[in-house]
Amino acid sequence: MRDTPLCALSVGRRDITNVAALYKRILLKLSGEALAGDRGHGFDPDTLYAIASNVVDAIDLGIQVGLVIGGGNIFRGQDAPIASDRVSADHMGMLATVINALALKGSLEKLGKPARVFSAIDMPRVAETYVASRAIACLENSETVIFAGGTGCPFFTTDTTAALRALEIRAEVLIKATKVNGIYDKDPVKHPDAVFYPELDYDQVLGMKLGVMDATAISLCRDNDLAVRVINIKDPKNLKALLLGEPVGSVVKPRRDM
Repeated sequence: MRDTPLCALSVGRRDITNVAALYKRILLKLSGEALAGDRGHGFDPDTLYAIASNVVDAIDLGIQVGLVIGGGNIFRGQDAPIASDRVSADHMGMLATVINALALKGSLEKLGKPARVFSAIDMPRVAETYVASRAIACLENSETVIFAGGTGCPFFTTDTTAALRALEIRAEVLIKATKVNGIYDKDPVKHPDAVFYPELDYDQVLGMKLGVMDATAISLCRDNDLAVRVINIKDPKNLKALLLGEPVGSVVKPRRDM
């Protein structure tokens, strides 16, 4: 992390290139549903543009951005009855993430930012095969890297993929973008009395079964001291605010740092 004092958020997009950011390299985890907006499935062009614009804000701060995208707007694991078994269902979900990654790549390129898609499933005519060292080289070349295809193995979620890729590219933080303002004890959309947690350690998240990420992902982060930030991606100011050090959303980190 940088120790340079942080600037206020009064600056506009075109004025932030000289503002000191909190991180040098991040991994941003997006759900597939986020790309659908209020439609619930497929793609919403305005939402795609808004998400890409958030990423551009991070890039303009000089931050190297890796992205992991889910596939829930196209196919989710709970749709498994469509497939013959869990393995086939998970493979379908992995392919859905490749479609989403290509859509996000196109949105970033329309905004003038180069992006690369790396897939854990070999499909060289569509995306580059994932190699950690190659992905890092692209990040250092100011290219946004989008990781698709999950881990390449069934039974692992894209949350676990996000934790794994964050560690492999040596990201300083894993940022999970959701539709709510952080971590709650229950779904705040369904329960107005839900309790908000601004700060937790990994064992609290696991012990209370909060479900912000699956247990495998949280355990990976805990075992490697990788902080997890949870923010509401629907607010276009949140990602930039977080990267500039504002107290946005919730954080999961080692107990000794609390």
